[in-house]
Amino acid sequence: MSSANSPAQVPDRTLAAAGLVVVYATIIGYTDNYVRVVAAEGGLWQFHATRSVMAWGILLALMVPLGLRLRPRNLRAVVARSAIHGAAMLIYFGALAFLPVAQVAAGLFTAPIFVLLISRFVYGHGIGPVRVLAVAVGFVGVVLVLGPEAMAGASLAAALPVLAGALYALGNIATREWCGGETAETLLGGFFLALGILGAVGMALLHLFPLPVPDGADGFVQRGAVAVSGSFYFWTFVQAAGSLLGVGMMIKAYQLADASRVSVFEYIILPASAFWSWVIWGEVLTPLAVFGMVLITAAGVMIALRSRSAR
Repeated sequence: MSSANSPAQVPDRTLAAAGLVVVYATIIGYTDNYVRVVAAEGGLWQFHATRSVMAWGILLALMVPLGLRLRPRNLRAVVARSAIHGAAMLIYFGALAFLPVAQVAAGLFTAPIFVLLISRFVYGHGIGPVRVLAVAVGFVGVVLVLGPEAMAGASLAAALPVLAGALYALGNIATREWCGGETAETLLGGFFLALGILGAVGMALLHLFPLPVPDGADGFVQRGAVAVSGSFYFWTFVQAAGSLLGVGMMIKAYQLADASRVSVFEYIILPASAFWSWVIWGEVLTPLAVFGMVLITAAGVMIALRSRSAR
């Protein structure tokens, strides 16, 4: 697949992309901390379907006043990218049903490694030793933040989050390689449409084949469509609005710079989430996790300084 603007014709703006990812991580880190409130009474699939309807409502309401372009220039490329990212999220959240959260998160954060491999061996991009080292340092930091349980219990099932990471990486590469001529709002719309469809399918399957559902947040993945309170809708709307802004900035970042650079900056989502967990819930990190965050920050600084010196 090709786009109207090939990556070779568009110069990298790595520092601008880094700034956008920092804003993205700050917003998503905040909104994701309230998923536990949504999970206490609703289900994952109902959450995805509801959030997608809300997100599309916001996009349509802003289309005329902000002059948003939602129609794809290359429909096949946008559909493919949306399907790949949707599948990554489906596998990721599905794995939460039977694997520890830390292990699943660590699997998803293998994405920058796959970005390097795909960029080099599929698209022939030069990656250089600094980028390789930054990805390695960042991933070690991720493992330290998530704790020893992130690497425990190696099994075939544990490979599912890694598959999610590979698909997420491919979707991020597709943002520039396949969809360079698309607007960020077009890709946003496709992303939320894919998640909305998956949410509706999940609710339908759980209606036909219901599963035992634990009380509260423990039943988030197994819970189908249920009657929910205003609190569910309020925090889901906050998620929809925050995700539109945050994910939109992340998409723009991948359009501005090579995916193998931007993917390293995405590691910052963990320190951002931990910061908001401390502010909102009073959760304190272990010294090992703090050291992991230092490594994550160092990985981002390595990429930023390398980009600046290259310019």
